[in-house]
Amino acid sequence: MRDGLVRQRHRTLRLLGSLLLVAVGVGVTQAAPARAAVPTPLDRVVPAPASAEPGGDPYRITRSTHIRVDGSREARGVAEYLADLLRPSTGYRLPVTTHGRGGIRLRLSHGDFGPEGYRLNSDARSLTISARTPAGLFHGVQTLRQLLPAAVEKDSVQPGPWLVAGGTIEDTPRYGWRGAMLDVSRHFFTVGQVKRYIDQLALYKINKLHLHLSDDQGWRIAVDSWPRLATHGGSTEVGGGPGGYYTKAQYKEIVRYAASRYLEVVPEIDMPGHTNAALASYAELNCDGVAPPLYTGTEVGFSSLCVGKEITYDFVDDVIRELAALTPGRYLHIGGDEAHSTSHEDYVKFMDRVQPVVAKYGKTVVGWHQLTGATPARGALAQYWGLDRTSPEEKAQVVKAAQSGTGLILSPADRAYLDMKYTKDTPLGLSWAGYVEVQRSYDWDPGAYLPGVPAGAVRGVEAPMWSETLENSGQIEYMAFPRLPGVAELGWSPASTHDWERYKVRLAAQAERWDALGIQWYRSPQVPWGAAGQ
Repeated sequence: MRDGLVRQRHRTLRLLGSLLLVAVGVGVTQAAPARAAVPTPLDRVVPAPASAEPGGDPYRITRSTHIRVDGSREARGVAEYLADLLRPSTGYRLPVTTHGRGGIRLRLSHGDFGPEGYRLNSDARSLTISARTPAGLFHGVQTLRQLLPAAVEKDSVQPGPWLVAGGTIEDTPRYGWRGAMLDVSRHFFTVGQVKRYIDQLALYKINKLHLHLSDDQGWRIAVDSWPRLATHGGSTEVGGGPGGYYTKAQYKEIVRYAASRYLEVVPEIDMPGHTNAALASYAELNCDGVAPPLYTGTEVGFSSLCVGKEITYDFVDDVIRELAALTPGRYLHIGGDEAHSTSHEDYVKFMDRVQPVVAKYGKTVVGWHQLTGATPARGALAQYWGLDRTSPEEKAQVVKAAQSGTGLILSPADRAYLDMKYTKDTPLGLSWAGYVEVQRSYDWDPGAYLPGVPAGAVRGVEAPMWSETLENSGQIEYMAFPRLPGVAELGWSPASTHDWERYKVRLAAQAERWDALGIQWYRSPQVPWGAAGQ
């Protein structure tokens, strides 16, 4: 009996001792200091900045931080954009003001920044972004955004701290054309879906949104003088879905929103091929006067406007006139690719008639590189979408045009087409150009891609997103990320910064930001993601 009482007492003491140790352990854990926050290094952003010099203590955004601007309406607009980005996650007021010292300052100045460049200077007292133009300030804000913790992208209050590494970034783009194309014809995307993509493009300093507004499967923009283009030609899509089209007010809303993110909209009406939606809408545009049925498949090259009919050019004039009036940007894309049902003679005749119409309404012609098989208008740009394996003759035609003054936008399909499958197992996308993993999409130099092209003829790069297999924003994002940032870097960053081994590390650090933004992305095995996305 006594032995039992002793054993029970020992068990009780051991239990009390264990509870005491747990309590002490908890107390020690709660009292332990948090690990010091380390700000993102200045050179960790995408696209890589031209120059990043670390130095000094970091700047900290706090409850008392304000955003200071001069009196210009444009600078204040960028400041309000920045405040709107920061307020939800920090929980701070971040008033925009023209008074005070310290804080975050957005400053328009006459420095040698170029039309889109900026300087970011950070120290313990203040953070200043200087630029010659509001576009430069906006690009500087995108860099600031990436220097802050990824949690800054969330729409609820996060713990912080909100540190920006000390030092100076001086940055200006390599090329003036850094584009992304969205095909809204094969599948229609709403205004909201297009705006979401615009916001994602802006983060990586893309400055052109090329909208592919017409194709065999759908016509997506209202034209008052030819109303059935939208109501009938826009009534379906690949696979037979409901399709859709933008009213003029909706298109202008896309243009306005893009401009607020410093992207210029480049509308495309593809012709003389890729025109079945138009031909189905108006019988008189067909050479035989018979309208074909609407098309919901994915074949190409079977349709053509009737080059010999005068009504064709009345149609083209009306469409270009109305679209140009809606589009404040400089460019209008007339397509011109895969016109397999048009003879070479007719193709040249058509382009000779249509290019002056674009100029008549104050726009500059952009066409796919097949335009170089005709006579590109003075100042026209040709968008090259060939492959590494494209025939020497076709490449030579493009090179000759560039040597004669035609500017080039480079979108090689086996490098820059975002709708190409990553691997044979990718559930979305096509593979006619091959499989395009992340390294392949990044590892080429636009300045040396087509030997013989004068350096000044390369105006930039563009990443097209064709939508035969894509139906929603999540699918667009899965194909764009992580390849889009690489094409953006090719357009922005100096050639001297190009290095896959370093780039893939910077790219991996972006994943946490994509997660915070709710972006769906492909976890390429070529990139050392670490714990990102888990």
